[in-house]
Amino acid sequence: MNALRSLFQAKALISMCQPGSAFNKYKFLFTGFLCALLSSCGGGGSGSGGSNNNFTPTSINSSLSASSISSSAASSVGAWQLGVYKSASNFANKCAVPRSGIDPSTNAAFLDTQGTTTDENNFLRSWSNDTYLWYKELPDVDPASYTDPLSYFDLLKTSAITASGAKKDKFHFTYTTSDWYAQSELGSSAGYGMSFSWISNTSPRNVVVAYTEPGSPAANASVLRGAKLIKVDGYDFVNGNDSVTVDKLNAGLFPTSVGESHSFELQDLGASSTHTVTLQSTTVTETPVQNVKVISTASGKVGYFLFNDHIATAEHELYDAFNQFSAQGVSDLVLDIRYNGGGYLYIASELAYMIAGSAATNGKTFEKTTFNDKYPTVDFFGDAITPTPFYNALSDTGAQLPSLNLSRVFVITSGDTCSASESIINSLRGINVQVIQIGAQTCGKPYGFYPQDNCGTTYFTIQFKGENNKGFGEYSDGFVPSIIDNAMDHVQGCSLGDDFTHPLGDQAEQNLATALNYRATSSCSLPTLSTGIKLQKASNADDLSNASGSLHKSEGLMNRIIK
Repeated sequence: MNALRSLFQAKALISMCQPGSAFNKYKFLFTGFLCALLSSCGGGGSGSGGSNNNFTPTSINSSLSASSISSSAASSVGAWQLGVYKSASNFANKCAVPRSGIDPSTNAAFLDTQGTTTDENNFLRSWSNDTYLWYKELPDVDPASYTDPLSYFDLLKTSAITASGAKKDKFHFTYTTSDWYAQSELGSSAGYGMSFSWISNTSPRNVVVAYTEPGSPAANASVLRGAKLIKVDGYDFVNGNDSVTVDKLNAGLFPTSVGESHSFELQDLGASSTHTVTLQSTTVTETPVQNVKVISTASGKVGYFLFNDHIATAEHELYDAFNQFSAQGVSDLVLDIRYNGGGYLYIASELAYMIAGSAATNGKTFEKTTFNDKYPTVDFFGDAITPTPFYNALSDTGAQLPSLNLSRVFVITSGDTCSASESIINSLRGINVQVIQIGAQTCGKPYGFYPQDNCGTTYFTIQFKGENNKGFGEYSDGFVPSIIDNAMDHVQGCSLGDDFTHPLGDQAEQNLATALNYRATSSCSLPTLSTGIKLQKASNADDLSNASGSLHKSEGLMNRIIK
């Protein structure tokens, strides 16, 4: 499946996976997300129906074709010897196809020099042996036997499985430099600006709009949350499975360039008929912080906002939101991260500080990291391993961050809440800030990466695990809303699905309504919801008031990144 754009396979759409870059001026630590076939692997389709549509998938088939194997390629630094590893620096930036020009992340010339694919494979072999968290479990395969570095990289991970039968390493992926730079640093990608939640991935498919980006083609066309996708360019999205229909659906959902026009037949909530909008793909710049508002209640003011991604542009948007909350005397906060897969960890740290304040965070650890036994005291750059603190100032100007000094926070979550977003939950609980979890179990990504750029591809291999101030970090199955907080992976709160029948930020939206009700009564019960502390997800896929879906964002938006 190498280098294939998303295709329907076995009546399902393959989730979009994009290669990306690392930037020399920052250190990046990530957790990953694997491409998956919707039907065969239980995975999801493109997270945005357009906002990450320009990515090239890198789901790698370990059953390689003969053309990917070479017996004649030779390394410029000697032949392979089993168990003998030269330094990765011997092979770094030696590329089969060197880049030229200026690296936008450093504003300096690319470091690439002429090399071979064997050099690139040797780099991956040595770098993985040096930094992989479970390096002792790696196979040692001759780098000269593969002409495709992506295929070779796919071998460089443990084959162990967990007690539950799951793969121990589920987070192994790549990105191209240019795409990742646009996505993470600039918050922009080509698409329509509408994100879909996949409730049913196989026919009859049930896919609805989760949210739109302000000012995007979808928003300007009044595409509404909860609208169900019926057809794409006149082709049946719900049941269409023949090859012609599949190709047309993919062409419309995932345009290959800016400026393409495609039609989408949608059925709005409560409507008996459908309507069609024609959207032109464009470069969509994400607004990661949305629906900032202050809600007045009988017992005080409550702040609310939707936070979708920890990207660089979020920093000042969060700063402005908390200044607004502070100025209006907010005494409680509902943080909606149901669609937030992660991103820059320093932003998560700043956000946690703005919630808890200086008294609670002073001298405390936001997150500490553990590497393999080759790095007990220093990281891969030779720097002393120091915990990530609770940052109290803007990274660019140094301006002091506002804070609400809260002893508790309500957090709305889903299966799309991952990585850096989970670090917020874990870090606050580590300093005794009470977290009330409203929504669904989070995805569970306690591991991280230093992404490594080499020859235009950035590679992500698990290199560390993170813990909070109390030393807890084992939430690989996610955080679970529960009756009782066990100080580990079970968090006090209410379990329910997503409510697509109301706009995000509407006080009648089930998750926000439940958070406000829990604040007032310490109960999950609402007149319109199931009784009891553990609200159950709707069994009927057509019930959009308590649905279970997933955006399935690209790997680049489902990570933690340390600056």
